[in-house]
Amino acid sequence: MKILILGPKARYDAYAPDFLSQLPLELAFLADYPSAQEAAKANPDAQCLLVDAITPVGADLMDLLPQLKMIHSEGVAFNCIDLEAARQRGIFVCHNKGCNAASVAEHTVMLMLMALRHGITGHQAVLEGRQFAMKEAVMVSKAPELGEQAVGLIGFGDIAQATARLLRPFGCRLFYYTAHRRSPEVEAEFGVSYLPLEELVQKCTVLSLHCAVNDQTRHIVDAALLEKVHPGAILVNTARGELVDDLAVRQALLDGRLGGIAVDTLYPEPTPADHPLVALPAQVADKAVYSPHLGGNTGGSFARGHRNMWNSVRLVLEGQRPNFIVNGL
Repeated sequence: MKILILGPKARYDAYAPDFLSQLPLELAFLADYPSAQEAAKANPDAQCLLVDAITPVGADLMDLLPQLKMIHSEGVAFNCIDLEAARQRGIFVCHNKGCNAASVAEHTVMLMLMALRHGITGHQAVLEGRQFAMKEAVMVSKAPELGEQAVGLIGFGDIAQATARLLRPFGCRLFYYTAHRRSPEVEAEFGVSYLPLEELVQKCTVLSLHCAVNDQTRHIVDAALLEKVHPGAILVNTARGELVDDLAVRQALLDGRLGGIAVDTLYPEPTPADHPLVALPAQVADKAVYSPHLGGNTGGSFARGHRNMWNSVRLVLEGQRPNFIVNGL
């Protein structure tokens, strides 16, 4: 069976599970072609397409692969794949559900701490010989502790749940919003309380985004919602940049309604230097903490994801349904 891989061969080599060599597969990699379209044209017999989570896969690409049975995201996100086009063609779209939950949860808590505890500005103060000046300033600023915060998790899937588990020992009050409220047993298990979205943003001093991107969640953090946030709240985004209205978040920082942002994901990627949440005016520039979409980039995440991905390939090879189908087939 032919597998077309729109991702770097080195990563697939590094995380190949032991059983992969036993499968009768022929692999073709994007690096051997000038574009994804050329790769598809050269491999029309490919039955599975494995693709980086931020690589677009539209109907035009699918049409070049008439034997395609499955498109599999290498990560958890699948918003760059045209789910309806795949469904109409009878192509399974799958993802690596939960593979990066532990990793992204760790990264989320790190960003919260960096935003609250001067992770970037403190580092810079030491480099510039301003250690004592900054220390004195912070000592009289009533600097917050993470354990004192009311944390609002917007979305409550695998990553948000893993984040709740990590935050609970800090002593935070934990709240969540999702379109479908969880059972009392689940809420008790994670130590969380449900609030409608507007109530959550009014109450919580740290807001953490954990939604998938879809028509209901795109720009869920917009100007109207930001008008209701708890004054000085910190907005953390380790999900997707499309969840926020960038200009509205920028204005909320300028107005002081947001006390800071800590983001691992921005849209678009690669992120330009003049992005509205990167090219911030001097008066609010130190209120932002960034990381370059590293939340899920650990060896454990990739090992779990690639094992699941190749398991799904094996299932397709055997004529069975793959794991974690997201397009309703």
